[in-house]
Amino acid sequence: MYQQHRRRLIELFQDNPDHLLYLKGGSVANRYQTDYEYPFRQESNFLYLTGIDEPDMAAFFHCGSGDFTLVIPRRTAQFAVWMGYIRTPKEYRNRYEPDHVIYDDEVSDWLKKNHPKKIHCLPGIESHIESLGYPAETGHLQDALAYCRVIKSEGEIDHLKKAATVANKAHIEVMKAVKPGAFEYEMKALFEYQTVRNGLVHAPYSGIFASGTGSAILHYTDNQKQMHDGELFLVDAGSEYRGYAADITRTYPVGKTFSPLQADLYDIVLDAQNITLNMIRPGNKMEDLHLTAAQRIVSGLRDCGLVSGSTEELMDANIFALFFPHGLGHFLGLDTHDVGGYPKGTEVIDRPGLRFLRARRTFEPGMVLTIEPGLYIIPALLEPAFNDDSKAAMLNTERISELFGFGGIRIEDNVIVRENGMENLTTVPKTRQEIEHLR
Repeated sequence: MYQQHRRRLIELFQDNPDHLLYLKGGSVANRYQTDYEYPFRQESNFLYLTGIDEPDMAAFFHCGSGDFTLVIPRRTAQFAVWMGYIRTPKEYRNRYEPDHVIYDDEVSDWLKKNHPKKIHCLPGIESHIESLGYPAETGHLQDALAYCRVIKSEGEIDHLKKAATVANKAHIEVMKAVKPGAFEYEMKALFEYQTVRNGLVHAPYSGIFASGTGSAILHYTDNQKQMHDGELFLVDAGSEYRGYAADITRTYPVGKTFSPLQADLYDIVLDAQNITLNMIRPGNKMEDLHLTAAQRIVSGLRDCGLVSGSTEELMDANIFALFFPHGLGHFLGLDTHDVGGYPKGTEVIDRPGLRFLRARRTFEPGMVLTIEPGLYIIPALLEPAFNDDSKAAMLNTERISELFGFGGIRIEDNVIVRENGMENLTTVPKTRQEIEHLR
């Protein structure tokens, strides 16, 4: 898999056979000025090209020959005392299959032998290259890596499926366990237990476990509240397999069943998701799916008596963004919000709601993304709209104000774009009937 990734990247630089590509791996990070070490996670681009999940590594890739030269740290005996076994260059060759292995203190001599005309690196690394006496170029490698990473190889898709399988199981266990009186952090602990017991020790992000009004906070991280009957509980959490992420959201009652209003608003979001999932196929565009979801949300809100006006009028006034303020989805891969959403020259759509869309792309087979419409009652957005004459006439201010403690609903699936449509990796129940049966 990693050889395939390297070949694809180097092909983009084949017109410069006397150039090198340079990537620096990650290092262990400490908490402030202490010796507390955060769990190590490799830099994503380095992991994409090498598969190496060890700190303090670097790599050169020759644009002419395609050779992969791994740069390893020269460890001392003290490293073995505190951190464990020190691999030899031969062991690195056998394990990761680089063409050459050199120590970090041999880089200068190695470069003199190879005398590259230019070295391409990521922004922020150029000073290191220039200190070695070679011209650094930062304008191409980042875009080239994003271009490669957008279309997933079959090996990557296999990793994404394994991450999704574990995340699906963890979500179902939390869904079965939620009850009035439980604390959000208990559900977070249960989710993490399910992922770790399946061997996935890294989380792709911290996770959102939000009940009541917290479910309307898009990046809620407190996770301290005790849950009560009548509230909704929103879980946005995933797992990571060999660097590849799953990112799934479900929203359901803390008690056994949805209230009539919760059911109505939930079905609006579920309909918006189902409609947009059915639109995923090569040639369609992410922003068109977003607008379709927004149309379903405002028409559903009108049917519930929360807004008034035609769908066209409501869309033109951007009423949808008061209730659905984030983007419909994002690319998924080695990062939860994966690279490549905005190719060079692609501008953000300067419109409420759409300006937070994390990807503006025409779908191609092999892309992996999330689809996650939401509907939220957020006083900070709605109260100013009540005082805006162009919007207030379309809002049932009295009814909406009564819902300021409602919270929000989001439903998120992970999908692969295929030649004739899409493949959904998410199997967590999401119809009201399925959820209530499980609860």
